[in-house]
Amino acid sequence: MKAKKITLEELKKKIQEYSAELPKSIIQELEEKLSKVIDKLTMNDVEKILNEVVRQYREAVVEPGEAVGTVGAQSIGEPGTQMTLRTFHFAGVRELNVTLGLPRLIEILDAKRTPSTPLMRIELDEKAKYDRAKAEELARKIQHVTIENVANSISIDFGQQMILLQLDDELMRDKRVTLEMVLNALNKHKIGTIEEITEKEIETPEGKRRKIIEVAIAAPENIEAAKLIKLRQKILNIKLKGIKGLKRVVVKEVSKGGETYYYLEVEGSNLQGIFNNLDELEGIDPTKVMTNNINEIASVLGIEAARNAIINEMMNVLREQGLDVDIRHIMLVADLMTMTGRVRQIGRHGVSGEKTSVLARAAFEVTTKHLLEAGVKGEEDPLAGVIENVVVGQLIPLGSGMVELRVRHGGGE
Repeated sequence: MKAKKITLEELKKKIQEYSAELPKSIIQELEEKLSKVIDKLTMNDVEKILNEVVRQYREAVVEPGEAVGTVGAQSIGEPGTQMTLRTFHFAGVRELNVTLGLPRLIEILDAKRTPSTPLMRIELDEKAKYDRAKAEELARKIQHVTIENVANSISIDFGQQMILLQLDDELMRDKRVTLEMVLNALNKHKIGTIEEITEKEIETPEGKRRKIIEVAIAAPENIEAAKLIKLRQKILNIKLKGIKGLKRVVVKEVSKGGETYYYLEVEGSNLQGIFNNLDELEGIDPTKVMTNNINEIASVLGIEAARNAIINEMMNVLREQGLDVDIRHIMLVADLMTMTGRVRQIGRHGVSGEKTSVLARAAFEVTTKHLLEAGVKGEEDPLAGVIENVVVGQLIPLGSGMVELRVRHGGGE
């Protein structure tokens, strides 16, 4: 006689019977995956699957007294020694540089304020993601453009106390910048008086003709030469459009399941700037704006988001190098770095330097300083951790050292 197939209601009820033994995430995953193949399952099959899941889960749980920190450090440290020391780059002229490998791992663990190659990934909403023209329009709106980006040259006439700014017409058209925008920006920053605007053509070293717009700016009267040089740099740094810090934006194309969609990859990072300008940047999905700057994530989105970013960034670096490290070790590091509500580095200025144990702090770095400070303050060390017990030669509170064994002498019961 053929066994009766299980119904969806019976399946859910059966899985819920195991909720005391399995975490909620596994229960949800079981419901989701088994419901897809429910037409092939009997009650007996489901019981076998659930019992096997429980068995494997019990085997995977860390035993009491396990040195999770040491195991985690080894699990990340050993593959880390195999990592290449060089900086990787995306191929192609139009692509963006990105730091990977060991340098990036060190940046994450040192909680660097800004990464050496800050990058953002900006996804578009359902209406805009399939439209390349819309993606390119958003890229132009986001990209930070200064006068330096559209200038051919800028020179100083010290005798006349004039600054001659030459704007490249081709660059201006490429960046969607008008002469009016440049003049408004100069007037807004009160740089000086615009004396004259002339158009002319110049010949490039390659023999091509280029249209140039020359703007003559009279500096304030009796200005010193040093201040005139500073004024020249100030002019070059004046913002014309875009979001500060986002130097370059590339439209990336992805083909998946017969569909092609687009997203933006940005050199530079400014989460707050993107969120502040969402009204002007219609088409961006604010829930899918990502950056590799962990400290920026912490200040804008909060410490839990920063914790997730640490996990994702570390896992990406390890995967890119073809290294398989269990995510639980990375999660432990991320928890340790963010447990105080701010992102701390793994080092003497962070996690290791802020331990409650005097001996643990002294064992890491600058031993004399820690011991002297502890002596002056009259600090006590409860000898609760591993390092401090190793220092004084006692059993460590891990494994068999967690329990006390007592022997009753005399043979009595």
